[in-house]
Amino acid sequence: MIEKRRGNKIQENRRQTGARYEKLAAEYLTEHGYEILEYNYRNRTGEIDLVAKDGEYLCFVEVKYRRDTSSGSPLEAVGRRKQQNISKVAKYYLLTHGHSEWTPCRFDVVGITGDKIELVKNAFEFQA
Repeated sequence: MIEKRRGNKIQENRRQTGARYEKLAAEYLTEHGYEILEYNYRNRTGEIDLVAKDGEYLCFVEVKYRRDTSSGSPLEAVGRRKQQNISKVAKYYLLTHGHSEWTPCRFDVVGITGDKIELVKNAFEFQA
């Protein structure tokens, strides 16, 4: 594990922290009937934390973690720019994985605050 020291505190690498909470979100989604297809799908445009199936829907899932709500809800951290980026990556995913433009898709967000997990299905529409 890569660690950074700040004063007397040892801070975990952000990527490792993100991976830990993405795994926690994936476990939560699996418990709620989702099938995880991909972790950290990346292309030149960006990244999607999780790609999953929920019934007939192909879901592109963004995971956001906050230790507490002092800096706002993690769900608020998925603004328009982030939505546009996720939409571009999702479009590329569909094209490169044999899905048609008619594949039912959804953009979900999992917000984790402390030990509370919140799922917002269809959190936003495709952003061109």
